[in-house]
Amino acid sequence: MKPTQNISRARRQTGILLIECLVYIAVFAILLGIGTAAFYFCWDHSKALIYATDDIETALHAGERWRADIRGATGTLSVEKTANGELVRIPEAGKEIVYRFDSSGVRREISALNHSQLLLPKVKTSVMLADTRGNVSAWRWELELQQRRREMQLPLVFTFEAVPTKP
Repeated sequence: MKPTQNISRARRQTGILLIECLVYIAVFAILLGIGTAAFYFCWDHSKALIYATDDIETALHAGERWRADIRGATGTLSVEKTANGELVRIPEAGKEIVYRFDSSGVRREISALNHSQLLLPKVKTSVMLADTRGNVSAWRWELELQQRRREMQLPLVFTFEAVPTKP
């Protein structure tokens, strides 16, 4: 009778090992699911950060271009409000540079060359206004970009200032 008791005891231990194995598999599956969710959360936020840095870089280049145009102005700048958006006319030597803000973004147009360039494609708001400070006539450009990803929680808002060198 001893061999039968050893067999039943071995079967009970085998059953316990099988249950332990199933528990380990379940715990592993839960941990794998949590790890996968965390990975995709970080992946999405990383992509949002890459898009935001690209938008910031583009906005800074556009702001520097605008500041260079303001510094190179040879006459009085004018701002026009239209039904579609806003126009800023910057007279320079022999040409006129126009910044146009509408629903498609901010464009820079050179009248003498009949050339148009899209500076910023996704702009939420853009306001260029004169900012008189004593005897100095400065200009300010306030700009807000649209968010390309919902993970981005901070608005991309910029303010550029420039002073024409020739009043």
